[in-house]
Amino acid sequence: MPILSKDEAQTILKKVLSYSKADECTVTLQGRTRGNIRYARNNVSTAGATDNVSLVVESGFGKRSGVATCNEFDEATLRRCVQRAEEIARLAPEDPDYVPLLGPQQYLTPVSFAQTTANVTPDFRAKAAADSIALCQERKLTAAGYLEDGASFLAMRNSKGLEAYQQDTSLDFSVTVRTPDGTGSGYAVADFTDANKLDAKALTKIAADKAAGSVNAKAIEPGKYTVILEPAALVSDEGLLNNLMYSLDARSADEGRSFLSKKGGGNKLGQKLFDERVTIYSDPLNTEAPGNVFDGNGLPTKRITWIEKGVMKNMYYSRFWAQKNNVAPTAFPSGFIMEGGTQTVQDMIKSTEKGILVTRLWYIRDVDPQTLLFTGLTRDGTFYIENGKIKHPVKNFRFNESPIIMLNNIEAIGKPQRLGGNLVPPLKIRDFTFTSLSDAV
Repeated sequence: MPILSKDEAQTILKKVLSYSKADECTVTLQGRTRGNIRYARNNVSTAGATDNVSLVVESGFGKRSGVATCNEFDEATLRRCVQRAEEIARLAPEDPDYVPLLGPQQYLTPVSFAQTTANVTPDFRAKAAADSIALCQERKLTAAGYLEDGASFLAMRNSKGLEAYQQDTSLDFSVTVRTPDGTGSGYAVADFTDANKLDAKALTKIAADKAAGSVNAKAIEPGKYTVILEPAALVSDEGLLNNLMYSLDARSADEGRSFLSKKGGGNKLGQKLFDERVTIYSDPLNTEAPGNVFDGNGLPTKRITWIEKGVMKNMYYSRFWAQKNNVAPTAFPSGFIMEGGTQTVQDMIKSTEKGILVTRLWYIRDVDPQTLLFTGLTRDGTFYIENGKIKHPVKNFRFNESPIIMLNNIEAIGKPQRLGGNLVPPLKIRDFTFTSLSDAV
């Protein structure tokens, strides 16, 4: 039952809506199958598969709403789920941000499903793990990795006539490689819609090369450096670019709580805030990184440019805030795309007289939301560059940096790569601020 067709899902949703006695009702049905394999110290530790289907009923009376969920689909359970949502709604306080439900919408045809991924077997996962482990054993290194694949669907229907449905697939792979003494570490990560694009051995080689090359790291003084940030340093673990994109909320800006707030009131929509080479957009139909064609409220997503040649072109408007400001609401996308060039990381290294290559950032935390200042640490391969070559590994740093400043200090933009459902290029940045050293690898 986990992956239902559009007709199967909508049949259940219609039945559930027929039980509703509320002023408004939205029903969401979602299901997924997942398979995974995990290994550490060059041995598989766990492997498994899960599947689940769940129903969410949100009932409303005026500005009051209540939510109930269930994962059994007999008539008695479905009726009780609707009844419970209505009971909660009658007890709930009024929502000051209430807006009426959406009516029927037109959606793009999604491109987010690949049958090859839906068909992945335990043998496929085992081979990926075996290829990764074998490469590390040959080089007397130790691998720890995780692969997860799956297919899912999301269906919505409400009492105003809205009807939405989408299927998608995904595969995520990551591997950390360490030297036997634990002093060298490397990392590689990738995700795909189509499982056939996975090359676990090639990704493991990247991590293994970094692990072997990061032994005997030297301490250098913290300060401002030219850095080359690989995509994993920009978007994984809630990276600097993720945090930038999550901060494009119009309400936060209008209420003075954002880097987009303008002195005296209002926001900075239409202002040039970044280097003119910075263009970031979202496109649910991008074949390399496809996204959702509707958001959690059923609002259609479409291609939208957020930053164009350094200028803030659009901001996220919730339905409530859009209504308050008499503008169109904005569906928040499931991923973003930053335009880039053709340079590889190796090309960037060759053009760098002195700098630091950063594989990955982690433990990223807010320092100041109004300047988007963040702090965090480098890890899993940090290297000093001199005269166009990697000279030696360096100890890890703590950084204090803002993506606003970072995207105004661009020296080069590389070729975009998919990561975390986004397309992100490596960036060469001047004057990136490292504040202290870290002994962690």
